Amino acid sequence: MSGFVSFVGSGPGDPELLTLKAVDRLKRADAVLYDDLSAGPILDHAAPGADLVSVGKRAGRASPKQDHVSRLLVDYARQGGRVVRLKSGDGGIFGRLEEELVAVHAEAVPFEIIPGIPSACAAAAAAGMPLTRRLTARRLQFVTGHDVTGKLPEELNMAALADARATTVVYMGRRTFAGLAELLLAHGLAPDTPAMIAVGVSTPEQSLARSTVADLAQRLRSEPPDRAPTLILYGALAEMSDA
Repeated sequence: MSGFVSFVGSGPGDPELLTLKAVDRLKRADAVLYDDLSAGPILDHAAPGADLVSVGKRAGRASPKQDHVSRLLVDYARQGGRVVRLKSGDGGIFGRLEEELVAVHAEAVPFEIIPGIPSACAAAAAAGMPLTRRLTARRLQFVTGHDVTGKLPEELNMAALADARATTVVYMGRRTFAGLAELLLAHGLAPDTPAMIAVGVSTPEQSLARSTVADLAQRLRSEPPDRAPTLILYGALAEMSDA
């Protein structure tokens, strides 16, 4: 088998945040299987004539099944193709990278992993804030806001998530944050803990809004669902002023 798969993190959406290695692999690819958030100008770096295949998964929309995506990767590689699996942000952070690694391992397909800028880092940069601070925010934690059913995951480590001395980033949590906030307050997190919601980070549609955990939960209870990619950050650092 002469095919090869490059799992490439495309960052949060701004093509200028692609790494040099990511651009190189796109330019040499025979096929690019891309997430929705990796579409648009990022694909302008793909080689002319490359197969561009949308395999993105978005909440509330019909999406390809994971086994279908994995099979496409293997099939293209079996044909001797140089395949780029383009994942938004960093594929190793809530990007379902492991399922696809299992598939290529099982078929002995050679591969590499090229990291991308995580959307949490891009959101903090856009807000002019760090994610950690000496003495008062020594710990950084990422958590997903929904499980495979779209609901708030069970068996969350609430003691850790309610730690006001950590910076917590909730991925894909817009629909479930109100419920999470109730649990956080029940486990001792102060209602006025600073929070920030970041939508469409690094894209022309980017918006950042600061609030508190309690107020943000109330706002999201009353707002209609929004399918735009959303991060929620909370902890002391979320109160910093915009840059």
